[in-house]
Amino acid sequence: MPRHDQVQRIRVTFGISEPLCYVSVLDIHRTWERHLNRAQIPVSYSEGFNPHARIYFAAALPLGYCSTCEIMDLMLAETRDAAELQTQLAATAPPGLQIISVQEAELHDRAPLKGMRDAEYMVTVWGVQESLVASSISEMLLCKSIVRERIKKGEQREYDLRPLIHSIAISRADDQSVDLDMYLACGPDGSGRPEEIIDALSLDGITRFQIVRKRLIWE
Repeated sequence: MPRHDQVQRIRVTFGISEPLCYVSVLDIHRTWERHLNRAQIPVSYSEGFNPHARIYFAAALPLGYCSTCEIMDLMLAETRDAAELQTQLAATAPPGLQIISVQEAELHDRAPLKGMRDAEYMVTVWGVQESLVASSISEMLLCKSIVRERIKKGEQREYDLRPLIHSIAISRADDQSVDLDMYLACGPDGSGRPEEIIDALSLDGITRFQIVRKRLIWE
């Protein structure tokens, strides 16, 4: 029977890579539930007709993104040593899931989603020259407004991308690819999406790109 006690809050920092980066947000949640069950972690469950494991993510990771900084709070029905939990979780983690750290948090601490403000990304693009990328970035950052469209609740809606961009800079480049560091809004008031920024840069010749979320930032 599911246990409903909440006696300990555990904060897990984890990474996502292939093939798990191509799994939907909902399926990531299910993957974690299966993983916790397989590792025999005493998770606390909600009450009611259809109880759910009390696990809370800081920010949804969009499909196709990799990450080295995802945060999840896990409510336990029994106290456990954080170091032992990290060993258990790492030993049974599915391909594409990396357990970076496991720490105890205050039991009544706010959920990780609360206070989320910004995120940092490394975006690698292939097939374009550094000089063209640098020129396009300069033009974008000079814009006062970048009106785009995004589907929200089944409707196509306009939004301004520019306020969601704090900074974009080239961190590395060679003949094949260019790395961009993006510092973007990521929270309840709006989130900048790196793939939408790549599209807005209008860089002809891009053959592919990769997005890695590197850091989540709270108020």
